[in-house]
Amino acid sequence: MCCLREVDDPRRPSNGTLHDFQEILVIAMAGVLSDCDTIEDIAYWGRRKEKWLREFLVLKNGVPSTETFLRVFRALDPKQFEVAFRRWVAGVVGALRGSVAFDGKTVRGSGSGGETAIHMVSAFATELGIVLGQEKVASKSNEITAIPELLKALYINGLLVTIDAMGVSIR
Repeated sequence: MCCLREVDDPRRPSNGTLHDFQEILVIAMAGVLSDCDTIEDIAYWGRRKEKWLREFLVLKNGVPSTETFLRVFRALDPKQFEVAFRRWVAGVVGALRGSVAFDGKTVRGSGSGGETAIHMVSAFATELGIVLGQEKVASKSNEITAIPELLKALYINGLLVTIDAMGVSIR
């Protein structure tokens, strides 16, 4: 995950950091790719897979706690992480075969308290069974504007792309 080296560690080394920043990101990414939905899931998954993780990570102080993952991800620059993640995904996309399905969904529970619900478009690699990327649909817009942005960000070339009826008018 060479692109993760481009993400700055938001922690100050003087406050007694026990865990390597790159290792925290690798564990989190592997956990999410293994179907973890929450920080708690990632920490639990990391503890259960520690032996396997040690095959390619040092883990000098073991797997980070849930609280450590929370502190790191609260302080992490989300835009910087997104750029690095999308660069990594672009490298993966180059090795893909098959098709990529684009679909939009409303994020459950995001519209509570009178706020407009968040709508996201996802690109799903059908053969691998993983989401390659997501793009938030701008307010007062629809999937038609978000799909081209996600296509551009993923550098998809030579793959069959499927889009549901909402995206039919895309050119």
